[in-house]
Amino acid sequence: MGSKAAMRERVTGWRAAAGVFACAAVLSGCDDRKAEPGVPDAGAPPPAAQTGARASATLAAVRQRGYLRCGVHQGLVGFAVQDNRGQWRGFDIDFCRAMAAAIFGDAERARFTPLTAETRYDALASDQIDVLWRNSSWTMTKDTEGRFAFAGINYYDGQGFLVRRSLDLNSASELNGARICVASGSTSALNLADDFRSRGLAYTPVVAPNEEAARSAYAREDCDAFSADISALAAARTTLSDPQQHAILADIVSKEPLGPVTRRGDEQWTALVRWTLNAVILAEELGVTRDNVRSLAKDSRDPRVRRLLGLESDFGAPLGLSKTWAASAIGAVGNYGEIFDRNLGPQSPLDLTRGLNAQWNARSGGLIYGLPVR
Repeated sequence: MGSKAAMRERVTGWRAAAGVFACAAVLSGCDDRKAEPGVPDAGAPPPAAQTGARASATLAAVRQRGYLRCGVHQGLVGFAVQDNRGQWRGFDIDFCRAMAAAIFGDAERARFTPLTAETRYDALASDQIDVLWRNSSWTMTKDTEGRFAFAGINYYDGQGFLVRRSLDLNSASELNGARICVASGSTSALNLADDFRSRGLAYTPVVAPNEEAARSAYAREDCDAFSADISALAAARTTLSDPQQHAILADIVSKEPLGPVTRRGDEQWTALVRWTLNAVILAEELGVTRDNVRSLAKDSRDPRVRRLLGLESDFGAPLGLSKTWAASAIGAVGNYGEIFDRNLGPQSPLDLTRGLNAQWNARSGGLIYGLPVR
């Protein structure tokens, strides 16, 4: 089972040229430093009269509780995973920690609830978590059903296929008749059905209860290919006994804009999530880093930096936060590029390229664009 000969008995089709999408997965390498010493405390809320917005019931509950509850992936290398000491690390983890720093001035006041693809939205709707930071695709259905609000996009992804090199496949078009592992309750299952239907291809879905189970099924050779977001496939490849014997096909069959999700009805809370994400994105564009935020928060002459870090005007008040909320968030986890590099990029073992997740004004421009603070 799983041999090239067995595969060829099931698989028919034609080979088509496809563009190259280079990617790799990562082991996150973030450290546990707290907010930079010297960055003003963001924990004290501004006077209610200064906020100019309806007070957030979610923010009030978070403050009363003393910590932020984030729903995260139950185990995806690079995005959310517990290390051998039980500490949560990863790309999405750092964004949650940035929020805790913006609210409390302390990134350690974040708690993480691992959730499956099927349980994540129910957990958010039932107030088990305050915000969902878990590889969730922003789609029209999710956006318009009335329960949830997407606060932004922190990662642009796409769905692909992981296969064994021994099968000598170059395109998903050659997977006609194949067994394909996919997680239940995910957008990936719907995308897979749509893509193969549009191509006129047949396949046998091997549906697993969650992404981890789908990875395990692929590792056992219960299927010929594993379909999920490219980032998830790259992470899955790192867990296999011989990662070099597996390849991600060039085909990208969907657009997956991933980002944080909140409950509808608390606009100020959704804005707080949105602008914390935007603050670390804008920080990279403006050259504000984890190491220099303290000095820039004292004497920067750039008006854009001064507004971001609370030296001019008070942009924290409409969010129910202090003037230095963004400085505290950046001091705790760094800017977007720093978060990406240590979790998904060159500072991680697998060196994922920025691609679409590069800044808009980079030499090879991407889609990451900081909204103006003014």
